[in-house]
Amino acid sequence: MRTNFSIKKSITLCTAFVFLATYSCKEAKESKEEQSEEITLEANTEPFFDLSLAQWSIHKMIRNDSVDPYTFAEKSKEWGFTGLEYVSQLYNPELSDANYSEEAMAAFVAKSNAEAKKHGMKNVLIMIDGQGNLAADDEAERNETVEKHKKWVDAAAAMGCHAIRVNLNGSSDPDIWKKNSVDGLTKLGTYAKTKNINVLVENHGGLSSNGALHAEVMETTNMDNVGTLPDFGNFCITRKPDSWDCEVEYDKYKGVKELMPYAKAVSAKSNNFDDQGYDTGIDYVRMIQMVKDAGYTGFIGVEYEGSELSEEEGIIATRDLLLKANQEIK
Repeated sequence: MRTNFSIKKSITLCTAFVFLATYSCKEAKESKEEQSEEITLEANTEPFFDLSLAQWSIHKMIRNDSVDPYTFAEKSKEWGFTGLEYVSQLYNPELSDANYSEEAMAAFVAKSNAEAKKHGMKNVLIMIDGQGNLAADDEAERNETVEKHKKWVDAAAAMGCHAIRVNLNGSSDPDIWKKNSVDGLTKLGTYAKTKNINVLVENHGGLSSNGALHAEVMETTNMDNVGTLPDFGNFCITRKPDSWDCEVEYDKYKGVKELMPYAKAVSAKSNNFDDQGYDTGIDYVRMIQMVKDAGYTGFIGVEYEGSELSEEEGIIATRDLLLKANQEIK
C-alpha cells in the first residue's frame, strides 16, 4: 500500500517533467491513480462505530476518590466520547438507601439528563446490577426480578437511552438455565417493548459467558428488542475456589462471533497495554474486524479495568486503540 509520502513524491515528479510528454503522461496517469487511492485511504480511517464510555471505567474514582458520579458526562466529553453508558450500582447508596423509590429514580433521571444535555452527550444505555436474578430457578424470584428491572426500563426511556443491560444469573444446569433465561427475558422484554427499550444480555460470567448457549437463549426468546451486548473479555464461566482467577474460560473470539448476530451494543474491555498501544490479552484488530463483519455500526463502549494505568490513562489508551484498530482492519 502506498503512503501519502509516495503520492506527494509522484506528484512532484510529474510536475518536474511536465515538458517531457511521454513521461508526464505516464506520471499523470499514475498520479491520478494514487490520488484516488489516497482519498480511499482517508475515507477508511473514519470509524464505522461511535464511541461511548462505560461508567464502570471510572468506578475507582467514584468509590475510592469520592468523585461525583454525576460528573460522568463532563469527563466523557473531555476524553473525546459522544455516548454515555451508565452503571446503576455506582449511584448507590443514593438509590439503594431510598429503596429505588419513585422520587429517587426521578432525581437520578433529572440530574443525568441535565448533565448530558449540558455537555452535549448522548445517553446510550444503563447497565443494571444488584436487582435480582433473571434466570433464577424459582419463578416467583424471577418475577420479582422482572418487576425490579421495570423501573430501570422506565428510567432508560426517560433518559433517551435505547437499552438496559441485564445479567442472567441463575442455575448452573445449562438446560434449566436456558429455560429460565428465556422466561425472564420474555417477561421483561414484553414490558420493555412498550417503552421502546431494548433488553441486552452481556456475557458476564457463569453460563452467560458460554457464547453458543447464550446465542441459543437469544434465538429461542426471539424478540426484536431482546439482544446481546458482547464484551471482548468477559468469558470466564467458572473461577477457582476463593479466587478471582479463571478456571474455565470460553474462547473469547468464538464467543464474540456467536453473540454479534444479536448485538445491539458492544463493550471493548481492556486491561493492560504493550509498548505499541495494543491490549496484551485481547487482539483488538481481530475483534473489531468481527464487529464490522457482523454489520454493526452502533456505539462501542470503552470499559477499562486495568491497574497498571490510571483510569483516565487506561480510558484514553483504549479509545486510541479502538481508533487504531479501525485503521488496520479490511
